[in-house]
Amino acid sequence: MTPISIQEITNRKNLRLLIMLRWLAVGGQIAAIAIVHAWFGITLPLVEMGCVILFLVGLNLVSRIRSRGERAIANSELFIELLFDVAALTAQLYLSGGATNPFISLFLLQVILGAVLLQQFASWTLVAITSFCFIWLVTFHRKIGLSMHAHMHDDGRSSFFDLHIQGMFICYLLAAVLVVLFVTRINRNLRERDALLAELRQQSVEEEHIVRMGLLASGAAHELGTPLGTLSVILNDWERMPALRANAEIGGEIGEMQVALARCKDIVSRILLAAGEARGEGAERTTLIGFLDDVVESWRQTRAPARLDYVNAIEDDASIASDTVIRQVLFNVFDNALEASPGWVGINASRRDGFLSVSVCDKGSGFQPDILARFGKPYQSTKGRPGSGLGLFLVVNVLRKLGGVITPENNGTDGATVELRLPVSALSIEERDAGE
Repeated sequence: MTPISIQEITNRKNLRLLIMLRWLAVGGQIAAIAIVHAWFGITLPLVEMGCVILFLVGLNLVSRIRSRGERAIANSELFIELLFDVAALTAQLYLSGGATNPFISLFLLQVILGAVLLQQFASWTLVAITSFCFIWLVTFHRKIGLSMHAHMHDDGRSSFFDLHIQGMFICYLLAAVLVVLFVTRINRNLRERDALLAELRQQSVEEEHIVRMGLLASGAAHELGTPLGTLSVILNDWERMPALRANAEIGGEIGEMQVALARCKDIVSRILLAAGEARGEGAERTTLIGFLDDVVESWRQTRAPARLDYVNAIEDDASIASDTVIRQVLFNVFDNALEASPGWVGINASRRDGFLSVSVCDKGSGFQPDILARFGKPYQSTKGRPGSGLGLFLVVNVLRKLGGVITPENNGTDGATVELRLPVSALSIEERDAGE
């Protein structure tokens, strides 16, 4: 299905407003015709005017179906909708006195709506068309029976003049209410569109920031490869030197250095692996339960938390591809919980409605209100270190790319909980194979 643009969403909302306005026009015309015909006793061509009302009803039904469809709604379609409304109003005015009908000023309402909804060229075209209809109705129209209302008052005023003034007031009141009601709602649609555009621009800036960091990380990993390789060779040489091997203390330190060096090389390898694409190249087949168990166990061995309560409540297992990026995402969230609560971290995993849910709990001081309000934004951190606050920023954006969400909340006075929800399909082997 073709992606829906922001302007198309706004056009769809505005079309629904036009449909609502047209229903009000249908109701208003029926009421006005009934009052004029029954109360004032003015003869009107009811059959012809009823056909125009039926045309508006049919047009509204078609427009309602159109507003619920999947095809894009262009600005030109709104222009055509307004042209139909102008044509219906012209027909009703032609049947009820033409330019002498006080409701002729409703043409101005169509022009106002066009100025708000349409592009400049279409708005001026609507002005030209309504002006032509006004001039045409001055000469061409069907006269209405006003014989019984055309007598003169004692002061020389015609009763028709009184009716015209009353009709002008009713028309003014109707137009004023409709303009305020619908222009306000149209402006709300436009503000929602601008807010959505601003949000998308912010996402674009954040994604560009991620790309830059990815390039820097990839470049740094490549640069570190050579010195790390050199250090590995030197340590291997030292390990084989008899003088150093004879010293147990130095031999132990060399062993620790080799372990630390191996970890650095593993980190560099994972950076290069994740920089290639969102799903790491060379991902292995595994299961959802096995993947989570392996991630938690690896984190336990490398971080050695004082206490870790891990509950894997997944009952419906699934075959997935072991994802390096998701592994790093989980590590980042686990690390943040451990920093906030060194004495205890709780991890609960479950699967609900096609989503993998991982809740990470701690017993720290919780999130500050300003941090919670801007959760996931870059450089939002209480650690006070240069460059801190990027871990959760990357977590949020990776999950968003894969269709997931992350929800933080404070547990009253007892720490905080961060829940990660990710579609299982984003990890499935079928999804990976389809993307390759």
